[in-house]
This record gives sequence, C-alpha cells and structure tokens, in this order.
Amino acid sequence: MKTVSLSGSPRVNVGKKDAKQNRKEGKVPCVIYGGKEQVHFTLPELSFNKILFTPEVYIIELDIDGKKYQTILQDVQYHPVTDKVLHADFLEIVEGKKLTVALPVKFKGIAPGVTKGGKLMVKYRKIKVKGEIDKMPEYIELDISNLDIGQSIKVRDVELDGLTVVETPNAVIVQVKMARGAKAAASASTEEEEE
Repeated sequence: MKTVSLSGSPRVNVGKKDAKQNRKEGKVPCVIYGGKEQVHFTLPELSFNKILFTPEVYIIELDIDGKKYQTILQDVQYHPVTDKVLHADFLEIVEGKKLTVALPVKFKGIAPGVTKGGKLMVKYRKIKVKGEIDKMPEYIELDISNLDIGQSIKVRDVELDGLTVVETPNAVIVQVKMARGAKAAASASTEEEEE
C-alpha cells in the first residue's frame, strides 16, 4: 500500500466551540483512535485533497507535534450543503491487530457479453476486507473476460490470501445485463425463427 505523510497540530481544547473556530481558520478537527490513547488534532483542509478525491487507499503517516502515527482514514463527515470536510476519524495501525479497509476494485479483460451488446453493471467500486495491513493489496483485481450476458461475479467468488471479505457473500460486484437494444434484437430474431 502507498503511504502519504501529513502533519497536524494537537488540539488543546476539545469541544464544539473550539471545532467551529478551527473550521473558520481552514483546519479540520480530527481524531486518532484504535491505539493506546485517543489523539485529538487538526489538519489543514487542503491536505485532504490528496487522500479523499482518489479511489486509492493509503496508509497515512501523521506527524503531530513530532510524534508519528501510522493510520488509515476510517470515516469523514461532510457539511450537508457545501460538502466541506467537517471531521475525520483515523484508525491507528497496531502491529498484529486486524483492520477493516474498503479496497478499490479494478477490472481486467473485456467481457464477451459486452461485445455481444450487453451492458457492464458495476455494483461495488470498493469491497471491505478484514486483515493485517501488511497483507492488504493496493486494490482487488477481478478478471471479467469470461462474463457473458446474464453472468456475474459475486462477493463469494473473491479470494484473498490472509484476508476475510466482510460483505454479503451473495452480493453482486459486477454483472453483464442485456441492454434494451440487444433485447429488441433478440426478440425480433426469435419471432423470425418462429415464422
């Protein structure tokens, strides 16, 4: 997994008033949990651009007052109107402790069903997996070169060494559906055959 380094400032006061003041100054109140202690700090709002607006999952190395923490971004709260980041939760990576991470899904190959006029429907762009951080790949690659019209890849079909997939086993990740045009052509050809 790729690593991104960010540096933050510790929060002296923790409360709504202090959080509001931080946001006015362009800082986002954050917390690190999952380790020995909770750490409250702020990060500049602009530093979130490189970790939020990407499908990648990063190990985030946080430097707070000279102390370094290996973390993963766990949750982000946005303003309901402006979509500005209001608060962020980081989960500390503790050696030997399992984490749940949503890994991006990438597809390889061309589905034969699509070349026949079907439509590729992607239901999951990320899949949650549980395991130790050093066993986690940057992304999950699925081969769709065998998918015909009406076929799909489900969560239970995904196998990852040393990791457990924590999604519903019967959930469809990707499928090839018959497109409307293909349906019309298929029904017209069956009518001709019947005649």
